[in-house]
Amino acid sequence: MKVGYRLFLFLFAFYAIVGAVYWVLGGEPLGITALLLCAGLALIIGYYFWFIDRRSGGVMPEDNNDGLISDGAGELGFYSPHSWWPLPVGLAATAAGVGLIVGWWLTLIAVGALLVSVIGFVLEYEKPSASNH
Repeated sequence: MKVGYRLFLFLFAFYAIVGAVYWVLGGEPLGITALLLCAGLALIIGYYFWFIDRRSGGVMPEDNNDGLISDGAGELGFYSPHSWWPLPVGLAATAAGVGLIVGWWLTLIAVGALLVSVIGFVLEYEKPSASNH
């Protein structure tokens, strides 16, 4: 995994330097934005790989040349099998995007709906404590 985070941190530095040079040389705003966004995205991925590498002790099953598929077995996470919350989140996000074209009033309504639906999605499996009853 060390190769992964080093690669993406190198890409972050590369895109940041190229974006800064492009900015100084008077490049167009769209190109500057694209290069700096690429740097930011590479930094996010590099940080994630570094965090996973640090948490796992630096040895991942895919790093072992003699490893078996079963070495990577285990719990990967919790995925909701029957959640309806992604639907209102997607519809509200779409309405917010369309609202930028149609009018500010639609964007305001959609952002409110997006806020409510994201809170519902995040807190879907939270249970109230016994002291609240």
